[in-house]
Order: sequence, then structure tokens, then C-alpha cells
Amino acid sequence: MNKDKKHAAAGAAGKAPDRDAVYRNVRSSARDMTEGSIVKQIILFSLPLMLGNIFQMLYNTVDSIVVGNYVGKEALAAVGSTSMITNMAVFFFNGFSIGAGVVISRSFGAKKLDRLHSAIETTMAATFIFCIVFTIAGMAAVKPLLRFMSTPEDVFNDAVTYLTIYFIGITGLLIYNMGSGILRAVGDTRRPLMFLILTSILNIFLDLLFVLAFHGGIAGVAWATILSQFVSDVLTLTLLTRTKDIYRLVWRDLRLDRDILRQIFRVGLPAGIQSVITAFSNVFVQSYVNFFGSSCMAGWSCYNKLDQFIMLPMQSMAMAATTFVSQNVGAGKEERAASGTRQTVLLSVLVTSVIAACLFFFAEPAVGLFTKDPSVISFGALFLHANVFFLLFNCVNHVLAGALRGRGDSRGPMLIMLLCFVLLRQIYLFVITRFVANTPVLVGFGYPVGWASCCAVELFYYRRKWASAGKPKTPGTFAAN
Repeated sequence: MNKDKKHAAAGAAGKAPDRDAVYRNVRSSARDMTEGSIVKQIILFSLPLMLGNIFQMLYNTVDSIVVGNYVGKEALAAVGSTSMITNMAVFFFNGFSIGAGVVISRSFGAKKLDRLHSAIETTMAATFIFCIVFTIAGMAAVKPLLRFMSTPEDVFNDAVTYLTIYFIGITGLLIYNMGSGILRAVGDTRRPLMFLILTSILNIFLDLLFVLAFHGGIAGVAWATILSQFVSDVLTLTLLTRTKDIYRLVWRDLRLDRDILRQIFRVGLPAGIQSVITAFSNVFVQSYVNFFGSSCMAGWSCYNKLDQFIMLPMQSMAMAATTFVSQNVGAGKEERAASGTRQTVLLSVLVTSVIAACLFFFAEPAVGLFTKDPSVISFGALFLHANVFFLLFNCVNHVLAGALRGRGDSRGPMLIMLLCFVLLRQIYLFVITRFVANTPVLVGFGYPVGWASCCAVELFYYRRKWASAGKPKTPGTFAAN
């Protein structure tokens, strides 16, 4: 048996592949984005990812549709108001996932398989620790955060019930997100999509079963969500454990490699902090909306669900930009990385424009999917009409941030987004409600104010810091060893 075959056999036996020869010999399901048409690579990567994100969003969206139509507008308001809190936990963890993805993608692009193996084992070991921390901290923070948001009494108990159950089962969500993040880092978006389609269908079935048959109310949809998430968790871990591919998870090798963990946090921690603080600032926005009562809260909830769907293409392409740039920088292809960033921004603007136009002209029917209450539909359509086209600014914001993180520059996007999404937005809300007028549409317009200002600052930062070929004018902030 020759040397390369020995290494392939060792990988099949459960040992990590440790030589570059394995990379050439394994017929990988991963996607090498350092060769071929840029547009084709971005589309083939982001399309399954976008479909996967749609199905992942169906978890909470279906919850909202079921409680809005079969439980009541107070329950719908409760589900909508809790999203700001759950996002703080999930977004912080997603920052860690971004950092891990950059390290894994860079190692994959540079064909350093020993480092790829160590990064995967370190990532999963840290994930299990995060699951314990987030479960305990989340359950303890439920009531204080809801009080802080000035949650109305007719919504409060339902919100406590939903959030408590959500944090009991957050382990399933976190492990799935990290496992799918590992697969995305090596270019595999197809199988995470398959898992999400399966579990999203399961979630719909369980929602209807627990609410209509068992009369579980808001607790029923919460249990349906976390049970479905645990199924996707098991499927992902099974895939990573049993695959014979170059990114196999070997349980006995789980450990925290200090160097890799430091590299992950160098990219992931700023992204996580930015996301958490932004989500926390949205708690303040929610408190402004809560002032107008449960109908406005429910309408704002419906708008946010639809807003998230509009943002799916840009978020998926931002993830594509992160992986694309990471792999190409790892392979030393700076010009290709820069060209890919520009083309991804244009694709994102094109797709988002079409979706935004459809929702603008069909705002009432779209909101009507969640509720039949005329006042709720009126508020939801009002927010859509006022804000929907301003989301085009976020195409630039998210894709450029993804590309910068792919280069290891996570601090710049963090500072820019904190300035615009948090500080400027809160200043706007304070001034507009106290010195101009306190109306739902002006409060909701706090989002576009942050998006537009962020777009201007981030474009300036990107052009100033990075040359047209993608080479840093100053030494890079990250390098894979």
C-alpha cells in the first residue's frame, strides 16, 4: 500500500487525515471555490444556503402563523417580542461560527489538512461548552429582559413560557448551526439544506398537532420547535461523524487547541459582540413599539418576519462571500477574492430588489398570512411600505462585512455596525420621539436610518483599507498557520 492510500485508509478507520495527498485523492463533497466561474460558484453556494435559511426561518414563522390564527394576537405579540431576546444568544454564537468558518475555510483553501482537522475538533468541543452556558444564562435572564423591554401584562406570561422552553432546547439549535457552519466552510450547502427541509416539515406537523389536537397553546409551538431542532442536530452530528470525507469529526480527538481557538475568537468575537449589542439595541426599539399596544406589537412582529425573508438572499450571499474570500485568500488568489466581493454585492442588490418590490405591492396579503385582525394587518403593511426598499443598503452592508471577515478583518465591521445600528439608531429614536413626533412609522424608520449610514461608512472603510486587487494596504489582521 502506497503512502497516500495509507492515509486514506487511516481516515476511513476514524483517524484524522494528516497529509496533503489525501486532499487530492478523496472524492470530496466539499466545494473548492478557488477555481472556475465566480458568479457560478457564488450562486451554487448561496442558493442552497438561501433555501436552507428559508426553511430555518420557517421554525419561528410557522410558530407565528399558528399562534396568530389559532391562539390569538396576544400570543402572536409574545412570539414576536421574544425574537429580540433569542437573537442575542443565537447571534453571539453565530459570531463564533463565523470565526470557526474562516479558520476552516482558510485551512481548506490552503490545503492544510492537519489544521483543518484540529479546527473542526476544537470548534465542536467549544460548542458543547457554549450549549451549557447559553441554556443556564438564557433561562435565568428571561423575566428580567422581558421586564426591561416593558412587555405588556397581557403578553408577559405567554412570552415567559415561550422563551423558557426555547432556552431549554437551545442546544439543538446551536449544535446544528455549528455543524452546518463546518459544512459551509468547505463549500457543502446541499446536505444542511436537506436536513432543514425535513425538520421544517416536521415542525409544521408538530405545531399543528400540539396546538390543534393537544391544545398546547404557545407552549405547544415552543416544544414543537425545539424537538424539530434536536432532530436536525442529530442528523448533522451523524453526518460529521460517519463521513469518510476530509472534514470528518473524530470524537476521541475533541480538544481545545489554544492557537486555533485564539484565531477563531479573533474573527468571531467581534462579529458576536456586534451581533449581540445590535440585538440588544433592538430590545430598545421593541420597547418603543410596545408603547403603541399589542396590535402594533403584533404588526411589528409580522413585519419583522417578512423583513427577515427579504434579507435572506443578502445574508446567504454574505456567507458565500466569507467562504469564497477565505478560501481564495488561503490559496493566495487576492484578485479573485476582490472580484468575487464586487460580483456578490451586485447579485445581492438584484435579487433583493425583486423581492422587495413584490412585498411592497402585496404588503396586506403578506401580513394577512399571520393574522386576520385588521388592525394588525394595517400596522404590518405600514411598516413594510415605509421600510422595505431601504433594505437595499443592507446588501452592501452584509456582503462587505462577510468579505472583510473572510479576510480576517472582523473588528472593522463590528465597529461600523455598532456605530450605525446601535448608537445612531438610538440617538434617532430618542430625538424623534421626544422632539418631533412619537408615531409607529417614525419609530419603525429607525431601522433604515441605521442601514443607510452603515452603507456609507462601510463603503468608505472597505475602499480605504483594501486596494482594488484585494491586497491589504496594511498588514492583514489574520493569517492561518
